[in-house]
Amino acid sequence: MHDILQAITDRRRADIAALGCTLGATVPERRTRAAPVPFITQKGVVLEIKRASPSKGDIAPHLDATQTARQYAAAGAAAISVLTERHWFKGSLDDLQVAARAVDEYARQNGTPRVAILRKDFLLSPDEIDVAYRAGADAVLLIARMLSADELTAMAQACAQRGMTAFIEVRHADDLQKLAAAAQKVPPAHIVCGVNARDLQDFSIDLLTPARMLSRIKAILGPDARCIFESGIRTPEAARFAGSLGFSGMLLGEAAARNPADARALVSAFVDTPPTQNAAQWREFAEKPREKPSVKICGLTNLPDARMAAALGADFLGFIFWANSPRRADEATVRHISSEIRAQARQSGTPAPKLVGVIVDADSDDGKTVRRLVREGVLDFIQLHGCADAFFATPDTDLAHYAVVNVSDETDLAHIDALRLRGEPRILIDAKAGLLPGGTGKRIADALVEKVARKTRLWLAGGITPENVRVVCDTFRPELIDVASGTESTPGKKDAAKLEKLFAELKKSNRFSAEKT
Repeated sequence: MHDILQAITDRRRADIAALGCTLGATVPERRTRAAPVPFITQKGVVLEIKRASPSKGDIAPHLDATQTARQYAAAGAAAISVLTERHWFKGSLDDLQVAARAVDEYARQNGTPRVAILRKDFLLSPDEIDVAYRAGADAVLLIARMLSADELTAMAQACAQRGMTAFIEVRHADDLQKLAAAAQKVPPAHIVCGVNARDLQDFSIDLLTPARMLSRIKAILGPDARCIFESGIRTPEAARFAGSLGFSGMLLGEAAARNPADARALVSAFVDTPPTQNAAQWREFAEKPREKPSVKICGLTNLPDARMAAALGADFLGFIFWANSPRRADEATVRHISSEIRAQARQSGTPAPKLVGVIVDADSDDGKTVRRLVREGVLDFIQLHGCADAFFATPDTDLAHYAVVNVSDETDLAHIDALRLRGEPRILIDAKAGLLPGGTGKRIADALVEKVARKTRLWLAGGITPENVRVVCDTFRPELIDVASGTESTPGKKDAAKLEKLFAELKKSNRFSAEKT
């Protein structure tokens, strides 16, 4: 797939060769704005002045940078990011300069602190840091992937020398090595880290990419490191998810630029949300390295089957709380299994699989039971099989959960889009067959699976068996597979030979990486 970041870099080098580091803009020889403002010293949101993007085209082509900057300051922005790239984002250093003047005037008029200004661009040399400083920037974006370790360090040092903040964007393991090199020579007060949920290689968005990197960044910069969640947030619900993960800040681009008047709701949603059980479970999932798909064995009804699935390497064990299911589990059995599985894990020194309660009605007695078991820590996740909207109306949305969408045709994909828009990081797809919510043993059509895989990390259920699991995994590269009837002798009773064959076949499948390269 075409790498837009490389195209932008190539064009930028040509522009600098022709126009110099100011890219034709008029920039004063000396900084006229006061000393740089510290960047994200407490939890807050960076709102973005952004006219266009490579993935979306025109976003706000007639945006007035002065007016937008004032609106953002009034909305409680901790900082304002100004896109200054000319071709794909239709920005300029002129936008940065007028935005800086606007927020300073707003601060004088209202007696409020000055808002920090970030120059967001694809900078390549320390000379461009000086231009940004003179234009009034308090911080600059440095994309680690674009720079060598020496280049990144030199540019971060140039920031520190001017009292500015280096906003270093990292996404992959190689980026962290470059960050570590820069951190050896630049004081932490002058480094903020950002992790972009959008991959500039293919524009895909994964809300767990920032979560995966957070602890790694803090291992380098220390527990008080300032980390920013970038991109992919368009609704207050998604902002709350980002706010619950433990980030110092969130950068909002398209959502703020399209509707500046809505910015306050997004800011409040992020800033006011504390850490949650849901966030803790998703961070743990994101941080776990994996070379094979995660496996959920579902429809468990007894301890021997649960022990066998856990011993073979299941990552998730699923228990169905639905009266009409032949695989129905009861509370007492699940409590016993949970206690035994966790004790077994402690004795062996290995992580216990995550225990999932599957519900089809969030407000039913079964739904309330599962919600209570997750609150108590007996279960780890709630699987919302066709009842996500009802669950979101309960007071328990901070409990760890994920939704299931039954898919039979393209119209069902809209449900996936809606869930992703509200910040659900993973969605399990299952085959639809009549009125049954799942466990049908039927496969989803390959073409539909491929379309979902292009939208999001694939969690796949429906008709997976020991005989087809390797083909399914090699073809679609799912992040998780959910298997129920394919490993049974009878509904609710697992077949040891089938379980063993399933995991043996998985070991032969192609390598899977949780981190794109």
